[in-house]
Amino acid sequence: METENKTEVTEFVLLGLSQTREVQLVLFFLFLLFYVTVLPVNILIILTVRGDPQLDSPMYFFLANLAFLDICYCSITPPKMLADFFSQQKTISSRSCIAQLFFLHFLGGAEIFLLIAMAFDRYVAICKPLHYATLMRKMLCWVLVGTAWAGGFTHSIIQVAFVVHLPFCGPNELDNFFCDVTQVIKLACTNTYILEFIMFVNSGLVIFMCFILLLISYGVLLIRLKTGISRGKSKAASTCTTHIIIVFVMFGPAIYIYCRPFCSLPLDKVVAVFHTMVFPLMNPMIYTLRNREILSAMKRLLLQYFLGRGK
Repeated sequence: METENKTEVTEFVLLGLSQTREVQLVLFFLFLLFYVTVLPVNILIILTVRGDPQLDSPMYFFLANLAFLDICYCSITPPKMLADFFSQQKTISSRSCIAQLFFLHFLGGAEIFLLIAMAFDRYVAICKPLHYATLMRKMLCWVLVGTAWAGGFTHSIIQVAFVVHLPFCGPNELDNFFCDVTQVIKLACTNTYILEFIMFVNSGLVIFMCFILLLISYGVLLIRLKTGISRGKSKAASTCTTHIIIVFVMFGPAIYIYCRPFCSLPLDKVVAVFHTMVFPLMNPMIYTLRNREILSAMKRLLLQYFLGRGK
């Protein structure tokens, strides 16, 4: 590779969602409205689960952790994107770009492994109901959550370890509103064919295998519920269905982005918006809207809060 007359890239230019000023303003107010509306709901879910003794079960413990992960995940790219709507030069330093990439895959990977932990919880609850309280103790729940975070960290550090050593000498434009490995790797001044294959295995293949594993697991559980006779069968089936919806909502965009060659397609930016901002904040809400117990608990918490302020 020849590097003469080329300087090392110290920052990247983010082209954003649109170059038209009017469209940028509309998008800014649209995303800001969504963010300030849905984000408090996720915080309310966490406070409700932590504050209501009736929700002291592994299922709600995992839900609170899912909401926390989604809040963290949606704090990576939206603030920078909203600020860039009013910036003439939408740039990001190479270090900030790597950091953004790291946290995206760290928290995204942790959420994938947390969904697997939630599937395991439902398996024990449905297939081993008499041993559920004994098996799913608080310590095991914390171990599963810790393992999810550790799995996400391992996945992400592998991504960053390869990307951080790549030489970048121009061009430095990213046709998106954030940094991700699928685009950053294309700007490297070297042959990245082998590296792209490694990234595909570490991201695309792992995501797809986890997706299939979760679908098979919940499919087996639904069949078990349909053929078995047990108390609360309807509620358990509804919970499994909700988990399946969340799996599709989360894995759909991820499969589109990472389970294909690293090339640009017309829908990339639209899918990226849903993947990094919309769907993560919607995940806990989807679960909440289909769960009467947590809805009732949220109403009790809000009622106590407003009555307390009224005194």
